[in-house]
Amino acid sequence: MFIDEAIIFVRSGSGGGGMVHFRKEKYINKGGPDGGDGGRGGDVVLQVRSTLNTLSTFRHKTRFIAGDGAGGGKQRQTGRSAEELVILVPPGTIVYEQDTGETLGDLVYPDQRLVICKGGRGGRGNVHFTTSRNQAPRLAEKGEPGEEKNLRLELKLIADVGIVGVPNAGKSSLLAAVTNARPKIAGYPFTTIEPNLGVHVFDLDESLVLADIPGLIEGAHEGRGLGIAFLRHIQRTRVLIHVLDGLSADPLADFTQTNSELALFDPDLIKKPQIVALNKIDQPQVLEQHKKMIKALEKKGYPVFVISVLAQTNLDLLLLKALELVKQTPEPEPVETMPVYRAVEDPNAFTIEKEEDGYRVKSKALVRAAEMTYWEYDASIRRFQRLLEHMGIDKALREEGIQEGDTVYIGDYELEWHD
Repeated sequence: MFIDEAIIFVRSGSGGGGMVHFRKEKYINKGGPDGGDGGRGGDVVLQVRSTLNTLSTFRHKTRFIAGDGAGGGKQRQTGRSAEELVILVPPGTIVYEQDTGETLGDLVYPDQRLVICKGGRGGRGNVHFTTSRNQAPRLAEKGEPGEEKNLRLELKLIADVGIVGVPNAGKSSLLAAVTNARPKIAGYPFTTIEPNLGVHVFDLDESLVLADIPGLIEGAHEGRGLGIAFLRHIQRTRVLIHVLDGLSADPLADFTQTNSELALFDPDLIKKPQIVALNKIDQPQVLEQHKKMIKALEKKGYPVFVISVLAQTNLDLLLLKALELVKQTPEPEPVETMPVYRAVEDPNAFTIEKEEDGYRVKSKALVRAAEMTYWEYDASIRRFQRLLEHMGIDKALREEGIQEGDTVYIGDYELEWHD
């Protein structure tokens, strides 16, 4: 099944905790601290795999969680860092942050990589907290928590040539005739309900990748018919082959309708070079009936080829012209990661909210510090208290009227206030 959009959850690994440990060896008295640092958590990386052409991998699996770093050991041993988690995606995948809509990257090239969530750093062992006053610190850090994101992946097929037109014009038949693609073909509208890719090989050095896009009807840019679900696949192409049904009551009206839908969806689409392919000229009346239309289109600068997919007429000439235009047209620029301008946050910024049963302190830096604190060690608690004083939170809570025994909420932690 062709899947061109998916929403997934990703989380990088947390860093391993630092160790509280003291050197203990025979004949060595008071060996001092030797607790090692924790290992780094695994990154989450999106990587292009050129053999993929759909996001169907994410139909059943939508959660991807990297491993955590190992804890530090004695004798200053650093814990093992976790391996990165690589998620393979097809070329043409655009990555958005689902919650904000921010564009995070456009993955186009083979083996292109995007680190989407960095693993947390390992916590420091007690060997780092030795001071002249405290030669035996019972103090270490937990590892830094990993990052997590909800991602929306959107696939835009990468093809040299997009085949467009109204339903039942012969697009799928053309793709099948000139490539090894095997799209579903039948004599009724909307036979094609998903894009199809095919490759036409001229020789060892020349080839074309063609995409058959489901037929466009009036209102397609608003989602009618198979509209916007597939219009985006045309954005990657360099050249369009516009197939017209020679047996249609008004092929010129079909041509205008399709181009209108392209322009309404994305004004840049109408600027792409177009080759008009008038199909079904194996029917004697077709060429005679549409001579005026052919001249009108040629006058507007459109190369027009009269073809018959059924009789294989003029298909080689059509593809050679497409190859010529592809060589003359630069590749579309990939969507760059867009800079998001935000006010620079003060790392010590915080807010305090009075709740029914206590006070809630909101501060990203403080929540992170709380998550990295070993609450079972008195020294770690005293270090956290010093941080409250340094950030001015201790003073602010007193000004809010906090009393002995009141509860202070910091993220998921509940602390009891004592003077």
